[in-house]
Amino acid sequence: MHHYKGYIFDLDGTIYLGDKVIEGAVETIRYLQSMDKKLLFLTNKTIESRENYLKKLNSFGIKVGLNNILNPVLVTIHYLQQHHNGEKVFVIGEDILKRELFENGIEFAASPEETDVVVVSWDRGFHYDHLEFAYRAIKNGADVIATHPDRTCPMPDGDVPDCGGMIGAIEGTTGTKINLIMGKPSILTALAALDILQVEAKDCLMAGDRLETDILMGNNAGMSTALVLTGATQQEDLSANQVKPTYVLNSIYDIYRRSLKSVQI
Repeated sequence: MHHYKGYIFDLDGTIYLGDKVIEGAVETIRYLQSMDKKLLFLTNKTIESRENYLKKLNSFGIKVGLNNILNPVLVTIHYLQQHHNGEKVFVIGEDILKRELFENGIEFAASPEETDVVVVSWDRGFHYDHLEFAYRAIKNGADVIATHPDRTCPMPDGDVPDCGGMIGAIEGTTGTKINLIMGKPSILTALAALDILQVEAKDCLMAGDRLETDILMGNNAGMSTALVLTGATQQEDLSANQVKPTYVLNSIYDIYRRSLKSVQI
């Protein structure tokens, strides 16, 4: 599995769980780096900055730079700048997301009536006031986008509710489905990732623990895909799901192990 030019790795459930690195992840990344492979770490999580992800990876011994990390916040910022430049935005999301949007020139709306775009993201402080504001803005004609569709996020003690809960609340009250998603499995994120890596889809492997985001995005973009069983998806989930990966791995350590066997042969 060492023949690809580019490798995209999900983080939560693929490289680490919580504050614990998954066995063999560091060795695998170092092996790929030794072969001058192009690497990108791609997360749907919006409650941490890319800088914090960088520090976390570096603390595990994975030495990469900020340009090796992509998240939905960056994709969302670029989308708003390109398609809603100068318009006012209401954000359901945590302070770290709002700060990044503000620092990149995104103007926030003070009322539903002046809102042009509603951005829905993971917010652990989500409450009725957020829902009412978004509901009124959307009913007044505001566009709505979501940073990512994940229903849950894997944690060491079990999954916790993610952005899917906020999306569900808004779709349930407005009766409008949110179709424009920035993060995985959106083609917007796939194209951004390939542009950063400067490789073609056929020369890239997408590895992650979720069929409905990581694997679906990779498949739709024309990449090879590797499902790892260290996070949200288990072996028994595969038979009931229409999304099929190119490879099924116990963990990303299998990339290193299989590559060594191939070289020895």
